[in-house]
Amino acid sequence: MRRQPRRSDRGSATLELAILAPGLLLLIALIALAGRYAVADGAVDQAAAEAARAASLQRTPSAGLDAATEVAHAALADQGLACLHTEIDVDVAGLRAPPGRRGRVTVTVRCPLRVADLPLHVPAMTLTATAVSPVDTYRER
Repeated sequence: MRRQPRRSDRGSATLELAILAPGLLLLIALIALAGRYAVADGAVDQAAAEAARAASLQRTPSAGLDAATEVAHAALADQGLACLHTEIDVDVAGLRAPPGRRGRVTVTVRCPLRVADLPLHVPAMTLTATAVSPVDTYRER
């Protein structure tokens, strides 16, 4: 009885890599997107908190609005966050309250995150953070 020559069951490494590469690249892109989102979310939260605190320390509503806007932009720049455009909503009604009455300043920061450079077809994700800071009740306004 004659033996048949055995065929090799070895695959081609190049072919295996060509099949696996798109999946690996997608996984790497998803990890990069998750990391970018986490870092940006923390930066937007911090910017909102700093802006609310800066606004609550001012004596007039116009000064509070200016301080909040300036501090929010500076905080985002310090974190190296490049938003497509930054929206900052400031409620300084608490600065109009008479001394002896409670007041608060609310700041909302919206930042559409740039993700077009990743190989995913994901639209820009908008991160939003709101922070509230109390106004000193007995401080002269």
